[in-house]
Amino acid sequence: MSEINLFAGRTLVVAFEGWNDAGESASNAARFLIEAIKAVEISEVDSQNYYDFQFARPQVSLDEDGKRVVRWPNASVYRPAIPELIDLRVLLGVEPSRNWVDFAREIADIVEGEEVDSVVFLGAMLADAPHTRPIQITATSTNDAVCESVPAEKSLYEGPVGILSILSAEFEKRGLPTMSLWAAVPHYVHSGPVPKSTLALINSIQELLGLQFAQGDLPEEAFKWERAVDELAESDEDLAEYVTSLEKSRDEIDGATGETIAAEVEQFLRDADEER
Repeated sequence: MSEINLFAGRTLVVAFEGWNDAGESASNAARFLIEAIKAVEISEVDSQNYYDFQFARPQVSLDEDGKRVVRWPNASVYRPAIPELIDLRVLLGVEPSRNWVDFAREIADIVEGEEVDSVVFLGAMLADAPHTRPIQITATSTNDAVCESVPAEKSLYEGPVGILSILSAEFEKRGLPTMSLWAAVPHYVHSGPVPKSTLALINSIQELLGLQFAQGDLPEEAFKWERAVDELAESDEDLAEYVTSLEKSRDEIDGATGETIAAEVEQFLRDADEER
């Protein structure tokens, strides 16, 4: 492994709601970071150009005065309120419905203005993973220099992709090294947020970037989530047997190579596209 850490400088962390966000794990990790660094929004794309509002519908909520506020799907870049304290930027958004090439270029222009040195994408996939075991995080990159700099497997994936891959290609074209962190979310309990996988992504970001964040209630939320699924399994014999079989399989392959796990990510992307 190279002694040069390509992620030692100013890093952009990216997450999108949608196809790459099982259990809202990646988007909630980005929200956690935005709150942890007390980030402020510095730029957002024009949602009218990139979203089909019949597919990604606007949301209505009530403000503190009880007035209705419409929130449109978009993508925004955030920086710390005091940038000198932490060299981190965050991009959080909803996967766009159209004009992906223009979208990627607009985002890359914004990021270039922030003088970012590297980019980390967050994703989450549904997997045959037991909720009782640590959430597996897979690190991949298409960049050989990145794979030599950090523990990441070279991605040789061919097939359908989400907006993360389009952004990665645009960033790499502009000379920014990129990598992805994928969380494996138990497929039988993904209907709501999965704080355990969000926590696993945050821990991986901390390790990769050499940062430490106050995790607040997140560890307790992860514990409560796991316990709630335990109770569900205890009341459902079929589910309990299924979890036991997953545990056995997981324990048998805990020594699997990074290439094997990366292949599972690639297969997930293919399967997910076929189901759309």
